[in-house]
Amino acid sequence: MAGQQTHNIVFANEKGGTGKSTTAVHTGVALAMMGHKVGMIDLDPRQRTVTRYLENRAETAQRRGIDLPAPDFRVFTGNTTEELDALCQELAEGKDFLVADTPGRDDPFARHMAARANTLVTPMNDSFVDFDLIGQVDAETFKVKRLSFYSELIFDARKSRARADGVSIDWVVLRNRVQHHDARNKKRVGDALNELSRRVGFRVIPGLSERVIFRELFPSGLTLLDKGHLGDLGFSHLTARQELREMVASLALPLISDADKNMIGQGGGQSSEMSVG
Repeated sequence: MAGQQTHNIVFANEKGGTGKSTTAVHTGVALAMMGHKVGMIDLDPRQRTVTRYLENRAETAQRRGIDLPAPDFRVFTGNTTEELDALCQELAEGKDFLVADTPGRDDPFARHMAARANTLVTPMNDSFVDFDLIGQVDAETFKVKRLSFYSELIFDARKSRARADGVSIDWVVLRNRVQHHDARNKKRVGDALNELSRRVGFRVIPGLSERVIFRELFPSGLTLLDKGHLGDLGFSHLTARQELREMVASLALPLISDADKNMIGQGGGQSSEMSVG
């Protein structure tokens, strides 16, 4: 699907409203800011969220006369997996990373990409509504009863991939936090995720809180990592930036140097953040 040395990161979730496109585009931009060569493919030609975000980013860079690192991006409008593979091959040429954002619905091209990922990221909100995508729980005990169809699909894809070319897909469940969430229910979701992760073999990492800032940035295509171009940031925005950096660091991607880790905030203190704007 992609160049031999290209690491494929696929954001996939059959449910909408999980922050999938937001985390995908911020991850792609963060990698580009580190100096990596990044390709990005938008598999949702109807919504085109990633495409519009990056188009807005390019327009802002041109309008302001500033440098805004960004991935080389395309939207997939084809009808066959062969066309998809060809586009991925083109985008991956000379790239360190290829990031794919898939539609928030059951989609054959999303499945095709998921099976070919090196890192598969499934964002979910901190609720049993979203948890139901990967597992079903008992209504009384909240213990996991069975895997969902999606978990079984990814589980089988990982086994097939390991047999076919020896690649182990790193499946990461990105746990986004919803504001004003009931603490007891949040703990139940966390316990169920930990139980299911042991059975299925995915990693759970912290995601983002629900913040207005991410929606506000869309028209400009800016991200919270664009220091110096955002104006004065409030405390909540600085906290959101740190969450974003920790999220990207927790993906544990290859080719990330110690300098990169410092850039995305591993070990970064809050006091250092307060001086940037």
